[in-house]
Amino acid sequence: MSRPAWLADPIASLIAPFDAETFFREYHEHKALIVHRDDPARYEGLLSIDRIDAIVSSRDLRAGSLDMARSEPPVRPDDFTFETGYIDPGGVADQYRRGATIILPQLHLADPVLGEFCRAMEALLSCHVQTNIYLTPPHNQGFRTHYDDHDVFVLQVSGEKYWRLYDTPVENPYRGEGFRPDDHKVGEPVEEFVLKAGECAYVPRGLMHDASTHGDEPSLHITLGLIVKTWADLMLEAVSEVALRHPAFRRSLPVGYARPDFDRSEAQSHFASLAETLSREARLDEAMDLFADSFIRSRMPDVRGTISGFAAPSEPGQTFRLRPFVPWRLAGDGDDVVIVTAGGEVRFPAAAEPGLHTLLDGGTISLETFADLDPDAARDTLGKLHAFGLIVPGEA
Repeated sequence: MSRPAWLADPIASLIAPFDAETFFREYHEHKALIVHRDDPARYEGLLSIDRIDAIVSSRDLRAGSLDMARSEPPVRPDDFTFETGYIDPGGVADQYRRGATIILPQLHLADPVLGEFCRAMEALLSCHVQTNIYLTPPHNQGFRTHYDDHDVFVLQVSGEKYWRLYDTPVENPYRGEGFRPDDHKVGEPVEEFVLKAGECAYVPRGLMHDASTHGDEPSLHITLGLIVKTWADLMLEAVSEVALRHPAFRRSLPVGYARPDFDRSEAQSHFASLAETLSREARLDEAMDLFADSFIRSRMPDVRGTISGFAAPSEPGQTFRLRPFVPWRLAGDGDDVVIVTAGGEVRFPAAAEPGLHTLLDGGTISLETFADLDPDAARDTLGKLHAFGLIVPGEA
């Protein structure tokens, strides 16, 4: 089976003919990028309406695994949910024919193709990437004007959608700093466009927008959400690390600080002293290493083929390479060498380190690569690499 083209360059599959350098310099977190192209089948390999139909009609879906939305009148959960807490497929179909959008949140967790696409994006961006799927019937709109608290790529799979972009009332909002219609007034659109099958739009967080189907066909699109760590998150972690070393940060606030007659002069002096300590001792590497380690460990492991191919590491002459997009960090721990990877860490004998470097540097490995280990330890090393999804069969 041929590998999808997007595996070679996931970013290019979204923004081409724009290049990544231009995107990150001029658009990322700044302004929308609309990519028009004559390639309607570009995203057909990721999802289809038939696939949505099969998911809704043939699975016992729990509430939360499917949602529905309509700008007017709104859809209530009990319109498409049984009292048992499961999704009512008939109710979904009925609301869909009445103009409601079918939403499948986090489908990448259940769909291997979307899951692989998200892992590929995560490997490049170092942020959590999630999918939300939206299927909207003709001549309808799922949501009122709003902004998202995370950046998104919109991949138009089939049909067309008419988009309106407005102002940005909050630049780079915090995660959870949602749109408030009473505070964020919607004015006139600043940009309008139709997104057709095979086209893509990047919408930065905080940019108000709305969209409705265009034409007589249903609209199916995939939203890739980028859940990022911010500099504020990093600074807070750096402060926490300094506070662990200095008890002065852990002292309670002055007695009576909330009283109107409280004199803040001494508190101001203490604050300035703490700020000076921070500027002297806050360490970028310490905080960033912790974030990188946490990100890698929290990824979803990709272990496809490890059950059906469990015997592969024992086959004579079999070679292996690093699984594409697998996250990793090599660390030492006493007599062991540790690969921190998706889901946690895997330990190996220290004598395996040269062979592991060969693998992680892009080389091909086999049992012979671990000749410094006894035969049983070499087989166990290769077996663990395979079982935890770190390697796949390579070229002989």
